Amino acid sequence: MPRSARSRRALVASVLGSCGSLVLSGCGFLAEDTTPAVEGTITLGFVNGGSTRFHACLEAAVEDTALNNGARIHTAESRQDAATELANIEDMISRHVDALIVQTVDVDALQDDIAKARAAGVPVFLTSVVPDDTAGVLGAVVVDLKQVGALDAGWIEKDAAGAKVDVGIVAGAPGAASDLLVSGFKGALPANATVVANQPGMFSPAKARKVATDMIEAHPDLDYAFVANEEMAFAVREAFDAVGGKAVRIVTVNGTDEGLAALKDGRFAATVANSAADTGELAVTNALALLRGEDDVKKVATTPTRLVTRGTADTAPLYCDPDVG
Repeated sequence: MPRSARSRRALVASVLGSCGSLVLSGCGFLAEDTTPAVEGTITLGFVNGGSTRFHACLEAAVEDTALNNGARIHTAESRQDAATELANIEDMISRHVDALIVQTVDVDALQDDIAKARAAGVPVFLTSVVPDDTAGVLGAVVVDLKQVGALDAGWIEKDAAGAKVDVGIVAGAPGAASDLLVSGFKGALPANATVVANQPGMFSPAKARKVATDMIEAHPDLDYAFVANEEMAFAVREAFDAVGGKAVRIVTVNGTDEGLAALKDGRFAATVANSAADTGELAVTNALALLRGEDDVKKVATTPTRLVTRGTADTAPLYCDPDVG
């Protein structure tokens, strides 16, 4: 499907979706955003949080959509580090961008980042997460990460069918998206499921492999593992298989082509599809509309998510531009 058509479809979905379904505690921005309408060619800055498959797909969608809509785009990557994120934002301000799109690495640091940009007159549009008080931001496209975690927990509840089971968690990097995923997952687990281990994999396959090896050695009767993205989940699967944990059923997040293949061959039991391509396209489309003063777009839009299993893998949404390696 042409990218422009996907953008239109995703924009309609965002208008129909629920607004503000994901909030972050402790991030209040009291000053109302009063960004004047921008005329002529718009220059955007995109500060990306990391270099995982999700981040690469998100960035490709942001860049393509900006160019397809006649905007200029500068990008930077924060390497999962809050200090680098702030430095990237300062650099974008010095480039005189009209607005910043930010995939944050640390919720606690986000307040200072937004304050810095607002002081320079640069509005901020957020992806994946949004503060409790959205008055100080231009807008956001969010993934309801708590709901994502809850969908995986719901699959475990159904699969366990009331039996007492042990669950391990391989989280991502503390401080942003991973915390929301894990809290949603833990909060939705049934009473018969006990979390026996919860360690950060830092969105690194190498780190996740080590965490998984230690986890299965400490808990050889582990029944399920929740892993915060599919890149780590592949490493976790390999680690479990290497030390006798073949029976552990893995639930995870993303819905990449590789992840769907792993569902079909049994390496994963379930994943939650949340298209990075749709999130990136929505972020640019909506940010441009808000900058131009259009009033037919929601300030906070939601990327659709859904649970995918072996039987539904062929109907999962496109996760990423096929050109992204």
